[in-house]
Amino acid sequence: MSIEVRQVCHPEAVRHFSSAELRGHFLIESLFVPGEIKLTYSHIDRLVVGGAAPTSGPLVLESHKQIGSPNFLDRRELGVVNLGGSGRVYADGQVHDLEPRDALYIAMGTREVRFESVDASAPAKFYLVSTPAHARFETVKIGLDRARRVDLGDVANGNVRTIFQMIHPEVCRSAQLVLGMTQLKPGSMWNTMPAHVHDRRSEVYVYFDLQPDARVFHFMGEPEETKHLVVSNEQAILSPGWSIHSGVGTSNYAFVWAMGGDNQDFTDMEMVPMETLR
Repeated sequence: MSIEVRQVCHPEAVRHFSSAELRGHFLIESLFVPGEIKLTYSHIDRLVVGGAAPTSGPLVLESHKQIGSPNFLDRRELGVVNLGGSGRVYADGQVHDLEPRDALYIAMGTREVRFESVDASAPAKFYLVSTPAHARFETVKIGLDRARRVDLGDVANGNVRTIFQMIHPEVCRSAQLVLGMTQLKPGSMWNTMPAHVHDRRSEVYVYFDLQPDARVFHFMGEPEETKHLVVSNEQAILSPGWSIHSGVGTSNYAFVWAMGGDNQDFTDMEMVPMETLR
């Protein structure tokens, strides 16, 4: 298991970043390495983001110097979303079967976590997001049928989409982690516009369901100093609280969003008027 560390960037510094510097600080280009657990530790709200891609055998989530505790989840909670083939997650002896797009919330204090593919020829891809936690709640599996569904958008604006709120106060209790999935309908490319910021929490996105030659243009930065990142399939973006986050694809796509910070109110955001964007 490997962990890369990303430091916090001040918005005044980001104004002058090149495309390569933006990618180096905010884009996670490789999430799923066959046979490995690969993580990124971000000092933005101390999010840990990564992927577990079991192939020939199970993978064990171990602690690390950066985590600072004997077990990974001694003072953390974990969200898991399966973006690959059928898989299993073992959490302190309990077995959770995760089909594609199923999510699992794993509670703080869980000592042993293992990831396994049901069929090595169609391996699971477990997307992982972890935040610090102050209390232990229940480990819960959340399929799309259990999630809170919100349908938004219209054809005229190219943003017909369905939001599935999975780790969310109305679905599954957590200390601070909030997580869900958004699916855009064919013919829709914008995930949100006008954009918004939410200074009380940070966010991370993984874009998926993109064909090899498709891309998402992810807009970020201060509202008056916007930047963009070109994102491929199964790549993730770290989004600090001061940054807008909006994207448009060359085709429709899906993404998992996850948040950590001061509160769990999904609607806690400051909309940015179009005339403000630069």
